[in-house]
Amino acid sequence: MEYVNDLRMVMRRWASGVVIVTSAYEGQRHGMTVDSFNSVSIVPPLVTFTLNNNTRTHALVRQSGWVGITMLHAGQIDLSDRFAGRFGDGDRFAGLDTFTMKSGVPFLRGGMAYLEAKVIHQHEMPTSTLFIAEVTAMGKEKDMEPMVYFDRGYHRIDNEHNTFNSE
Repeated sequence: MEYVNDLRMVMRRWASGVVIVTSAYEGQRHGMTVDSFNSVSIVPPLVTFTLNNNTRTHALVRQSGWVGITMLHAGQIDLSDRFAGRFGDGDRFAGLDTFTMKSGVPFLRGGMAYLEAKVIHQHEMPTSTLFIAEVTAMGKEKDMEPMVYFDRGYHRIDNEHNTFNSE
């Protein structure tokens, strides 16, 4: 496992968007910030994400088979940090405006876009699980600047000058 630190350093060079993955099962709900999210296919509409096996969100996704994905915009750093567990381990939804679509999984109002998806494949690894899910419902808000995660920090894309700025 000597490569782990080297791989972490290399992967910090990869910029990604930031989403919050949520799920609910038998009255419990939880969510977490994820940057390991990607579109796999438009036809059929598939997305993928990875969750640590020891998280409450992972357990709820496994139990319910459903996920909500809220895509974050550049102004939602506090929300990203909250769902990353940086402010404690209480109810991450406390005081937030949420809504549901078809399956009942919670979404965080104010995001850039939303995807509701049914898990169709799971690939369990030693410490995490790769999920592939089929999108069943979606929504989009007005155009906003995306949140970008790069080199362990949040950044902005300045569309006017085509530059990449640190928060």
